[in-house]
Amino acid sequence: MKIQGKMFIWLSVFILVMAIVYGVWSKEPAGTTALFLAFGLSIMIGFYLGFTAKRVDAGAQDNKEADVADEAGEVGFFSPHSWQPLSLAVGGAFAFTAVAIGWWLMFFSAPLLLIGLFGWVFEYYRGENRTQ
Repeated sequence: MKIQGKMFIWLSVFILVMAIVYGVWSKEPAGTTALFLAFGLSIMIGFYLGFTAKRVDAGAQDNKEADVADEAGEVGFFSPHSWQPLSLAVGGAFAFTAVAIGWWLMFFSAPLLLIGLFGWVFEYYRGENRTQ
């Protein structure tokens, strides 16, 4: 995690320099603001990764002598059969379409979003998948 934190810190320095150069040359507020916001986001990610790297064990990516196989193993648990992301995607598509077409469409997308969100969060708390 240390190396990722350093990469994001250096990326944020680069974005800051480019934001200043772009702001001085173009005098265009929207792009300059976007670059400064990108700087803020990358510095937050870099700080978080650096802050977290001090509190967790060193990973294989922090060891210069590590092999690819050192990072092998279980990455996490991913649900192979969940329908909840489909509900979230449809609800999100309707919600973003509501911005273009009309806010009345949000009344139809909000229940889909809530059903998908609650279903995804709580799908392993009851039913046949309770023990996983």
